[in-house]
Amino acid sequence: MTETGLVEPQVPVPAPRKERVPLGILYMLGATVMFSASTAVSKWLVADYPIGEVLFTRSLASLIACSLFILPLTGLSVFRTRRVRDHLMRSASQTVAQTCIVIALSMMPLAGAVAINFSAPLFATIAAIFLFHERVGRARWAALVVGFLGVLLITNPGSGAFQLGAVFALANAILYGTVTAAVRGMSATESAETLTMYQMVILTALFALGLSFGVVVPDWTDGLLLVLNGVSNGIGQYWWTRSLHLAPASAVGPFYYFSLVWAIILGFLMWGDLPTVSLIAGSAIVVGSGLILLWHESRPGR
Repeated sequence: MTETGLVEPQVPVPAPRKERVPLGILYMLGATVMFSASTAVSKWLVADYPIGEVLFTRSLASLIACSLFILPLTGLSVFRTRRVRDHLMRSASQTVAQTCIVIALSMMPLAGAVAINFSAPLFATIAAIFLFHERVGRARWAALVVGFLGVLLITNPGSGAFQLGAVFALANAILYGTVTAAVRGMSATESAETLTMYQMVILTALFALGLSFGVVVPDWTDGLLLVLNGVSNGIGQYWWTRSLHLAPASAVGPFYYFSLVWAIILGFLMWGDLPTVSLIAGSAIVVGSGLILLWHESRPGR
């Protein structure tokens, strides 16, 4: 009851969170498959369609897909929150991040852009330490540091990898890392469904502004690709958010490295890109660090 005599609406608060690291890792792996498919389709579409149109149609289709399997279970109560400002800030950051990665995709090979983004878990861990005082043990630090060294091998800075496209990819990685830490903090009071729906609604509204830069009417084939792009991205966003809701960012973040496996396969199938020796070696390092972390986090008693 408020001072005016009105009944204050109750905002549902999720039950205290229980860490479930192995399940969180599985959600992250599933998200990498969805994100890789969406990233490849985005790169394909951005060659013929304006960046603003690709981003808007992807977010709109993602919003519809998420609404279809979330709203029947939660209803409109999913939008009840006391943290509207945090949702706005998080979505604004992701708007910039997703714009950066799509620009990077228009300038460089798929696997290269994805590989540079692998520095995101390091930024997420650093942000989690300073913002939320999250403890990161030696095993996690070792896995993250080794993974970052693998990223350096993949990008091979000495060979001119840091071109303009790579700068946009790195900007996306930094923003993605900080958003990962922010989602981890917000998941203490917000459900994965609330985080996902607010993100999809705000992103769609912000990307709609990009339509002012031009729109190209797609044919049926590209229209289906635009829908597929959004659906796979929407599922990936929900699984990614669910992963961070179940486990610390420092535990599940390194498994985002598996995106490179799918990126190499899709890059070869769609554009004929052959992986370099440094790309393969760096991939082995980052995937190996992720597997070591999985073993560490799954041990009995942890």
